[in-house]
Amino acid sequence: MTILRAYCGLDCATCEAYQATQADDPAWKERIAAQWRVEYNNPDFNIMTVTCDGCTSTSGRLGGYCPACPVRACAIEHGVEHCAQCPDYDCETIRAFFQMAPQLKDTLDALRG
Repeated sequence: MTILRAYCGLDCATCEAYQATQADDPAWKERIAAQWRVEYNNPDFNIMTVTCDGCTSTSGRLGGYCPACPVRACAIEHGVEHCAQCPDYDCETIRAFFQMAPQLKDTLDALRG
């Protein structure tokens, strides 16, 4: 499987929302939305919020947290493919994100080389 690297280091290709969107499978997306409503304690998740072409998409559909993600906004502003390429790497924005997803620090550190 091809890696679709998100700005934060996630692999969007492994995300069920991305996979269900690419498969154009509404029933799968509805199951994901139902799961995420419970998992993230957010009753607002629906089929549209789990429709996603990956956070690096500039013309595609952005699901869930992507449109509001400060890491995504920062990476776009800096013109980098992912945070590991940023000259300001280890900034407050990405450090705050690591609090939610600490495993991504290892991923981005490895990408930095």
